[in-house]
Amino acid sequence: MTELILDVQNILEENKAENISVLDVKDKSSVTDFMMIASGRSTRHIQAIADNLIDKLKKSKIKPIGIEGYNQSEWILIDYGDVLVHVMHPTAREFFSLEKLWDENLNPEVSSN
Repeated sequence: MTELILDVQNILEENKAENISVLDVKDKSSVTDFMMIASGRSTRHIQAIADNLIDKLKKSKIKPIGIEGYNQSEWILIDYGDVLVHVMHPTAREFFSLEKLWDENLNPEVSSN
């Protein structure tokens, strides 16, 4: 597990993101190695999670390659190269079912302990 994943996990937890999961997609994607998916309770909460994640990682000199969906805030994608972070409204998350699309075997080892 990369240090970036653990940092993202901690920041998501600090910001009360829900249902955080990590998918190892390096054998399935040429775009990234890991996808992290988390839910927010409202569009405002989703934006706050994304804002805090981006700000805290920038302080560690880690800047996103790209950010998509911020204005709509139903699904914000933050691209950190080896790690893509999806912050989604529960309705969008259920509809798109990224976990099922990419990997039935979620990594249960990610923990903030």
